[in-house]
Amino acid sequence: MTLPGENWEAMLMRRLRPALLLTVIGSLQGCVGTTSNLSIPVTGEALPDLQPFDDLLTSFLVTHNTLGASVCIAREGRIIYARGFGIADTRIAKPVEPHALFRIASVSKPITAAAVMRLIQNCKLKLDDNPFIVLGYADRLRDDDVDPRIRAITIDHLLHHTAGWDRDQTYDPMFQYSRISRAMNVPSPPPHTAIIEFMLTQPLQSKPGSVYAYSNFGYCLLGRVIEKRTDQTYEQYVQQKILAPLKITSMRIGGSLPEDRVDFEVRYYDVHDATGSPVFEPGRTVPRPYVGDHEIMDSHGAWIATATDLVKIAIALNTPDNRLLNRRSLQIMFSPPEGAPGHEPNGDVKAWFYGCGWNVRPIKDRLYNNWHMGLINGSSTLLVRRYDDLAWAVLFNCDRSAVNGEPLAGLIDPLMHRAAAKVKVWPR
Repeated sequence: MTLPGENWEAMLMRRLRPALLLTVIGSLQGCVGTTSNLSIPVTGEALPDLQPFDDLLTSFLVTHNTLGASVCIAREGRIIYARGFGIADTRIAKPVEPHALFRIASVSKPITAAAVMRLIQNCKLKLDDNPFIVLGYADRLRDDDVDPRIRAITIDHLLHHTAGWDRDQTYDPMFQYSRISRAMNVPSPPPHTAIIEFMLTQPLQSKPGSVYAYSNFGYCLLGRVIEKRTDQTYEQYVQQKILAPLKITSMRIGGSLPEDRVDFEVRYYDVHDATGSPVFEPGRTVPRPYVGDHEIMDSHGAWIATATDLVKIAIALNTPDNRLLNRRSLQIMFSPPEGAPGHEPNGDVKAWFYGCGWNVRPIKDRLYNNWHMGLINGSSTLLVRRYDDLAWAVLFNCDRSAVNGEPLAGLIDPLMHRAAAKVKVWPR
């Protein structure tokens, strides 16, 4: 927890043992953005022309009293900037490195969408397939306790968050461990199958295709569809068909508990330093980011990745005829959904819509910005690809600002565009 009036220096001093503070202050090289007598560690190659980004990130960590971030930027399909800022692990005063792994939360959704589009491209799935029928629930859909509108849900609806579930009106079933475990008479946390069977007993909040309502459960279903159509785990298929062609080898589904962290993975921090009992070990106390079942979020929010990994994916998914998806598949991915979710009452395309796994803002002449953010306890993430062929990823190992409680990715988003506008000469 950040105390009233506490700045970045005081927060770090309180979190680190004195000997580790000396390590931070005395031995880390390449520090910029000094605040009082304590410098924020910065790793990776410094490029004078891109100083606006260095200035932004160091000042941002100070302003919002947060610990660490990793940033990668690409231009015209080439990585030009990869740096780490602040602290990855206060227990050992480890700085964030450019190759650090972070939980990316809902930035996992563009990855899942790419995997689904690849199956469609290879004629193993269709956009108008009903996911429950794909998963073997055809007979169940005819039962009296199932909302008949569920029969109309398609893969396309899941990709666009228009299937009819609305967590703002009810709840997010992906985090309702006790409710679903009790209802389905299974141990907590419930498996994917129990969550799906439970949701078949719940009514929709709108007609499929009529309303945009962000749904983690919809992307959970997509993960299970991928497994059904490939006879592989969701993680295996994505690693082989989406990540391997891009030579990305570090990405994986992250673990739930502190001891499940892998090499180069940061440690996650709750803005309030809150603790709780992990769902897997109720009698234990851990920091809040390690309380839930992380693995069950696989296809909607459980990947860990470097900022560079994500930028490579953004580049590939905006390059026609790339190694992942063909031109037609990419056109579908970034097109507006039919009807009200993608169009104004007069038929014009909305100024912003959710495509297949991406937020999309049309610019002009078929150009658009696309992006996604992620937020879970201990992590806030941002992935952006602009119409002018700039792309970047920003990953934090804390979720919210200690100053105003806002998600860090949302706060940094407009500032990254402003920093880009200050760059006079881009590296070639």
